[in-house]
Amino acid sequence: MAVGNPTKSKSSLNASRQCRDPEVTRSQILNAAEEEFAREGFRAARTEAIAARTGVTKAKIYYYIESKEGLYRTVLERCSTELLPAIEQLNLDQLPPEQALEQFLRQFLTHTSSNPNIPPIMFLEAIQNKGKYYRDTANLLIKLVEILERGIAAGSFRPLDPRHTAVNILGTCVFYFGALENIKHLWKGKRLLSKEMLEQHTQEALNFILAGLRWQPTSP
Repeated sequence: MAVGNPTKSKSSLNASRQCRDPEVTRSQILNAAEEEFAREGFRAARTEAIAARTGVTKAKIYYYIESKEGLYRTVLERCSTELLPAIEQLNLDQLPPEQALEQFLRQFLTHTSSNPNIPPIMFLEAIQNKGKYYRDTANLLIKLVEILERGIAAGSFRPLDPRHTAVNILGTCVFYFGALENIKHLWKGKRLLSKEMLEQHTQEALNFILAGLRWQPTSP
């Protein structure tokens, strides 16, 4: 009697798992789509490349999400829906403004460190789509503006334009990730996404931002 090979290939196991668990398949599709959009942006991204990376057919992708645009929107929405609940749980409105800002930024940088594809996607969204799809996920920026407004009103932060300041703060946090292939030359031999480097980036960004918001002593 012929005996089959008991060791299934990785692709066979993946295919079997996908058949058994639609949520796993959908998550794999979104992960692959996120990588493709981070490299190519919405316009140049190819559904065929996403399918090849996931190990499903193009038709299967459209079974779960009806269009390439829908896939892109879902990836952007996932970025927001994964982070906002974590920030809401911090009860930032109950904290002093400076502490609230620090907690917000630590959570934001922790999430970004775990999802380094997000900044490139956002940069390409601005370049290719002029922010057409970003407006659906701008709640994070609004939350940051609210913290700054509260801190300025309470005298915890020096007088600043809260919207400009929020943009500058997020730029300080995410440029490291969005320009990774450029700035890697500053740290030859270092892995910029290593735990050590990410922790250093987080602390340096926090120190820089908080120092810029505090009242500066006046010269005698």
